[in-house]
Amino acid sequence: MARFLRALALGATLATTILVSACARPVGDFGRAEPEAIHADFMPATAAFPAAAHGEATSAFNLSDQEREMQNRIWRFLVSPHAVGWFGDGTIALGRARATLPPTDQYYRWLHRQEFASSRVRYARVADDVTADIAAMPKTFAAICAVLDIDRQRGIATSEISGLEPAMLEDAAARRAENRTTIARFVDAAANRYDAYSYALDHLLVETPHQEAVEVDGLLSDLATYVGAAEQGEFC
Repeated sequence: MARFLRALALGATLATTILVSACARPVGDFGRAEPEAIHADFMPATAAFPAAAHGEATSAFNLSDQEREMQNRIWRFLVSPHAVGWFGDGTIALGRARATLPPTDQYYRWLHRQEFASSRVRYARVADDVTADIAAMPKTFAAICAVLDIDRQRGIATSEISGLEPAMLEDAAARRAENRTTIARFVDAAANRYDAYSYALDHLLVETPHQEAVEVDGLLSDLATYVGAAEQGEFC
């Protein structure tokens, strides 16, 4: 029924899993990753191992402020406090490098298992989670847009400055590839979350029908606008 109301709009090894459990990253407001030395410096280096093993480009460049901001913004879509229990797991500290998205039905299964005082609370929980994602989208889009501009400037510099070492050119190309991969994972994660919320609403309508479904459906339409824009690469 819900589908008729709206438009259908880590790769890590066992060894790295041990590292992850010891290095869970703290979060700030709206699930945004908080800066911390062990995560800002150690984790990106650790993440390079699975990336290299899969033939992905890795750069020795330092992160620009814009790139760090983008990574922190995107991180909350791979895991966030409001989604712990259904979206988060022990692999998330490496999510920035190789995130494994949960099955579409996992969110609903989690809601189904919770012993809420009222069946209406499940709808409220979905509404809260969707609202949190919507609230985080504008600044995430802005952060991605800023990195796209950084890569544009980087491309101009590498083409106009003569005498750059081959290693410097390779690192520049690798960083652009890294950024594109990070953005692509955000797009996948955002779409996955939308699909999970949609699946949950459809199944809640069958399990415990309530008028609150209308509010959730409206919020999903708003989220779908962002997901669609992300899938089209329209961040700026």
